[in-house]
Amino acid sequence: QLPAGSLQLTLYQYKTCPFCSKVRAFLDYHGLPYEIVEVNPIMRKEIKFSSYRKVPILLANAGSPLQLNDSSVIISAIKTYLISKRNSLEEIVSFYPPMKTVTEQGKEVFEYGNKYWLMLDEKETKRVYPVKEVRVEEMKWRKWADDWLVHLISPNVYRTPREALASFDYIVREGKFGTMEGFFAKYLGAVAMFFISKRLKKRHHLQDNVREDLYEAVNEWVKAVGKHRLFMGGNQPNLADLAVYGVLRVMEGLEAFDDMMVHTKIQPWYQRMEEVIQKAEA
Repeated sequence: QLPAGSLQLTLYQYKTCPFCSKVRAFLDYHGLPYEIVEVNPIMRKEIKFSSYRKVPILLANAGSPLQLNDSSVIISAIKTYLISKRNSLEEIVSFYPPMKTVTEQGKEVFEYGNKYWLMLDEKETKRVYPVKEVRVEEMKWRKWADDWLVHLISPNVYRTPREALASFDYIVREGKFGTMEGFFAKYLGAVAMFFISKRLKKRHHLQDNVREDLYEAVNEWVKAVGKHRLFMGGNQPNLADLAVYGVLRVMEGLEAFDDMMVHTKIQPWYQRMEEVIQKAEA
């Protein structure tokens, strides 16, 4: 039973989706209780109530029910709500209006132009971001996680037929599939994603050995955090730390993750992130 007036949250997700993992990392770190609804990625009947057909979707009730779409909007809106009690959650969400755009492939998509902003007044902003550079840095690396890091996941976890099969074995085990559906998803999905990953590799201009792009990106992040900070947020993670951790976490248990740990300098930071999130959950 949640205290009166507290946030009631339901997250519609695929467990192995990096964008969903980002939202879970954020909610766990902030100690926010939430219910999970695992969505069947083939039928998606769990989100038939929504015209927005992607995950994550967060249903939030802070007095009245509200649907939040897009992982970065969810994080920015809920963080704003936690800091600023001046506005209702409904009003805060209205600051992130969806804008319809057309991709290079001619597909209509919704974008949120200000999704990395926290909607705070001057006093609140100074409390959260003592200097302007802190806010700029956080926004830059949150965007980097969405625009670059996340696109390195599929080409790496589906890099070879063997890795693709191992990845789909994990997806089927963790996801919501029927017995036969899971069998076909595992083998047909692995084949499909092996070839799709090659297309993604070409689209994002990745190197022949996509591991090198992953290693470079991860080491770039470690360099940005620097040697004199525990996290980009200082002594505690900020929204950029949580985003990067959430994206990388979906590779845990797979060959790409083990390779990343061996061939980059990410391990100390990653272990610190695990510890603070486990502590917050406890």
